[in-house]
Amino acid sequence: MWTVRELTGRSQILPVLETDRLYAAYAIGDLEPGMFEGCTWFGAEQAGQVRALTLLYRGLTPPALVLMGDLDGLRALLDGDRFPQHVYLTCRPPHLDMTRDFYAWERTTPMWRMILPRGARTPVPSVAGNVLPLTPAHAGQLTQLFAHGGGLAFSPEQVARGVFYGVEVADRLVSVAGTHLVSPTYGVAAIGNVFTHPDYRGRGYATAATGAVVAELLRRGIDDLILNVAQDNAPAVRIYERLGFERYCLFYEGPAVRQEHRLGNL
Repeated sequence: MWTVRELTGRSQILPVLETDRLYAAYAIGDLEPGMFEGCTWFGAEQAGQVRALTLLYRGLTPPALVLMGDLDGLRALLDGDRFPQHVYLTCRPPHLDMTRDFYAWERTTPMWRMILPRGARTPVPSVAGNVLPLTPAHAGQLTQLFAHGGGLAFSPEQVARGVFYGVEVADRLVSVAGTHLVSPTYGVAAIGNVFTHPDYRGRGYATAATGAVVAELLRRGIDDLILNVAQDNAPAVRIYERLGFERYCLFYEGPAVRQEHRLGNL
């Protein structure tokens, strides 16, 4: 028998996330002030112990729903009207079939969670350009750069909250790397927003920018650096491996719609 309840305190949530810290890194970052207020957490308990957990983060459209823990506990959590009809779902492979009892995936993207092992040092390759830290004053240039095909997860506010480096060639910003989250409280950061203008690819610019971001995060004392990359994006995986990252686990993500027979009172 499972007991399902909302979890409202960080001290209730963090120990569960720490059972798989590197998979749960994004969720751990959401415990930070300013992020925590946009989250709803539910836990499924057996014998007084939380064995499955869901995070609903409403700062995105559709809201992100992250699953973690015991398969049957997650089934108990999803079997109700706790979650919206439209979500962006994230789960580990053992959970995928179970989720289809509750949500119809519009698409499922197999993703690698990659990590930088503790103690690793990432080189910043030399390139024929100027590698420089970016500030909110560069937000307009970043928006223009991402308009060439990237930036689906980028918003200018991320620059102020995170760490961003770019490569300039002839005073033009042609490549960028940054972060999706930086959590100094919990010592995790997620690398993201890596993009190079199509006319400047193949010159090592993204590798140099990413290496500079990693070096700065390590300088700040962030212990666990992670990133997500599509499993079929072999060129990106090779770049990250050259920077010292390793594949940690496979997971799935994608938009999903609540199954009609499970809508209940939604």
